[in-house]
Amino acid sequence: MIDENIAKIHQDIAQVCRVQGRDPDDVILIGVTKYTTAEKAIEGIETGLTDLGENRVQDARKKFSDIGEHIKKVKKHMIGHLQTNKVKAAIEVFDMIQSVDSLKVAREIDKQAAKMERQIECLIQVNCSGEEQKSGIAKDETMSLIRAVSSLKSLRLSGLMTIAPFTEEEDVIRASFRDLRLLKEEIAKEFTAAANIDMRHLSMGMTHDYKIALEEGADMLRIGSAIFQ
Repeated sequence: MIDENIAKIHQDIAQVCRVQGRDPDDVILIGVTKYTTAEKAIEGIETGLTDLGENRVQDARKKFSDIGEHIKKVKKHMIGHLQTNKVKAAIEVFDMIQSVDSLKVAREIDKQAAKMERQIECLIQVNCSGEEQKSGIAKDETMSLIRAVSSLKSLRLSGLMTIAPFTEEEDVIRASFRDLRLLKEEIAKEFTAAANIDMRHLSMGMTHDYKIALEEGADMLRIGSAIFQ
């Protein structure tokens, strides 16, 4: 079943990319393992998943350990809210942190990464919907955060991430994704000279809205239940 689910998602990716003239191989499918088992995650990896995402550091540490040698085959993404006191552990567990939403967190990542003599790839999480219960920096505060991040040496900023509004209204979801794409384009123009900023990625779209995200330019999809359930 997992292999069929992954094949279906790749078919959807190929269809949207064909219409847009994009290369489907440029779209990264991240299998979100929050609600699944290590055994199912292994099955996904054996089927061809190259990237896994987890929301919590402690859950990821255990699950990735349970996955065993297979975990070496994938890139590991932190996609949940990150507190500063969890940054060191997150860097030890993950290859990319997608949920940077404050200068405090960014500076702590830079500090801990420098101690480990590493440069950590990160995305800024933007709260495009303005929902109070949702993590992410406000759209109108994003540019000032990135200006501050541009001076950090051990953090490499590779793009933006967002979570769509909790609604079934497609126009509202699409507007949120479009806002993130336009913001990314604006940032890319302004920070062309920044050595640690390369706005390559738009991480947006989950099980219920990934087709809309693709149509609006996503190149990272964070999908859980459509793969593992």
